[in-house]
Amino acid sequence: MSMVWGASRLPKKLAKPRTGTFAVLDIGTSKMCCLIARAGRPSADGNATPSAQPRVIGAGHQLSRGLKNGTIIDIDAAADAIRKAVHMSEQMAQETIGSVTVNLSTGAPQSEILGVDVDIGGQQIDEWDLHRVFQQTHAIREEEGTANGNCKDRELIHSIPVGFAIDGQKGIDDPRGMFGQKLSVNMHLVSASANAVRTIRAAVERCHLEIEGFVLSPFAAGLATLVEDEADLGVTVVDMGGGTTSLAIFYDGQMMFADTIPVGGNHVTSDVARGLSTTLANAERLKTFYGNAVATESDEHDLLDVPQVGEEDHNATVQMPRSLLNGIIQPRIEEIFELTRARLDDSGFGPVAGRRVVLTGGASQLQGARDLAARILDKQVRMGRPLRVRGLADAIAGPAFATGAGLIAHAVENTSSLTMPSPVNQGEPSRFTGRFGQWFREYF
Repeated sequence: MSMVWGASRLPKKLAKPRTGTFAVLDIGTSKMCCLIARAGRPSADGNATPSAQPRVIGAGHQLSRGLKNGTIIDIDAAADAIRKAVHMSEQMAQETIGSVTVNLSTGAPQSEILGVDVDIGGQQIDEWDLHRVFQQTHAIREEEGTANGNCKDRELIHSIPVGFAIDGQKGIDDPRGMFGQKLSVNMHLVSASANAVRTIRAAVERCHLEIEGFVLSPFAAGLATLVEDEADLGVTVVDMGGGTTSLAIFYDGQMMFADTIPVGGNHVTSDVARGLSTTLANAERLKTFYGNAVATESDEHDLLDVPQVGEEDHNATVQMPRSLLNGIIQPRIEEIFELTRARLDDSGFGPVAGRRVVLTGGASQLQGARDLAARILDKQVRMGRPLRVRGLADAIAGPAFATGAGLIAHAVENTSSLTMPSPVNQGEPSRFTGRFGQWFREYF
């Protein structure tokens, strides 16, 4: 299916993209970022009409507090950082928000493809048949979760149809209106630790905000940085954050696999601080301005002034060769990409992942990271920046803010992902209730 990449790719029956003002929240280990966007433009009669791209009208970001490796470890500190980022964005936009779409980069996400078959009996396929497919998917997942004893420990984040088939004929984008004996669908289910999700929800609710939905970080990064041909032909998105590195494989316009590695840019900073006996702040500065993931010939001759931790004289420094700094950085970046390669090999989606990687996230901006990724992953690598959102200032238009921009794209064009509902009354097939019914009414 190809239902993510803009109105030109959507079935004609689907509803128009979202209009109006809305907000998203990127909760990261290094920063909290709140973006307020407006989609649509006024028409001649005063009503909102869909525009090509949403526009950011408010942005606020703060250094994160209370998080480690993407997980909240101090809910009060995390809530305070969220509150400050939201306040900054509201002041800039001159709008007050009441709900946000939030990213998820923690909770040990698990990705699985579940195939479901429904007997049609030669009749014409309609919305109720799709409902039966999704309901059966939900029932199978609940049954498997109960058998494994982890039903209550995992929360479903995404349920994405990645391929319909009718009587074995694959490649069906929209089966409604067609005839067949058996309707088959492959559903990509992404779940995360229920406790991690509850903790994030509690932190956001402390800021008097409701959560409209969660979006996996690499999924959001892909929505912001990929072009249509990449997502169709096969590509891997590697989102390098401060505390985690997330990856997602896209094929045929859909996310087919997702995973998270609990290693990121902050681990590089910690290595530098320990190796050079300096503070974390100085280590971050040295890494950012002088660090390189690939050693160069001139490193041995370039000397850096490194302030030492604990010295009473704050101006006291020790000169060290740049090669020592890069000799600390390179092994950790190599570890990140080797773990990424191992996860990709274990995913089973190597044939559809293609030979292209889009590298994004704040930690990806380290000099030499792209070259090292190309060498270790043995793929073509390009840097990914937000492509689908207007109004981003230069300071927030780089790879570090790709997830936030992708959250906006998801909020506007949320046509391929839904959270499974509780089963509804099968005796009333024409009446859909709750979020699931609304999803069908809007998009089918």
